[in-house]
Amino acid sequence: MKNNIRVERAILRLTQEELAKRVSVSRQTINAIEADKYVPSTVLALKIARVFGKPLENVFFLEDTD
Repeated sequence: MKNNIRVERAILRLTQEELAKRVSVSRQTINAIEADKYVPSTVLALKIARVFGKPLENVFFLEDTD
């Protein structure tokens, strides 16, 4: 699974720390998700999409190999 978190954060001018606080996780968790080293839970993915005001599919998406 890939994501557009880094792009969406840049649009809103949010740091990893600020996003992490808004969704109640550590900055390291956001970093791991952005680096495709961690797949978030459904609840966390929905919270992140809500912060960006975007549908889940605009923030997270499957690759053909998934």
